[in-house]
Amino acid sequence: MQLDDLYRRVIMDHYKNPRNRGTFEGEAVSINLNNPTCGDKIQLQMQVEDGKVKAARFLGEGCSISLSSASMMTDAVKGKTLEEALEMAEKFSGLMKGENVEFEYEDLEALSGVNKFPARIKCATLAWNALRKGIEQSNAK
Repeated sequence: MQLDDLYRRVIMDHYKNPRNRGTFEGEAVSINLNNPTCGDKIQLQMQVEDGKVKAARFLGEGCSISLSSASMMTDAVKGKTLEEALEMAEKFSGLMKGENVEFEYEDLEALSGVNKFPARIKCATLAWNALRKGIEQSNAK
């Protein structure tokens, strides 16, 4: 199996079987973002305790890239400090620019091919932009 096929399978698995889909009962940082270019929408919720992402969930509408990226991101940031989550968002931006980066959560590397399609980069980064805004909101409290 070629690497591109494996990456496609990982993306489609997260799209068809999203991790952390839903909302929280009770208090959570909540961010709503959309990509007006293609219509992708995401609502990200994070439970933050003692400067760490205890859990993250999302609801959204959009393409397989957008929703699989949100699924991967919510899995990847669980248990991370806000600083570590922000560093991960920066690394993901690098991945979208074609930089060679590695992640502890390897599924994210499946999105590396998105940088070959500039119109899809906004799809892949929507959830990560919501994460950044959520961290800003959490730090402001």
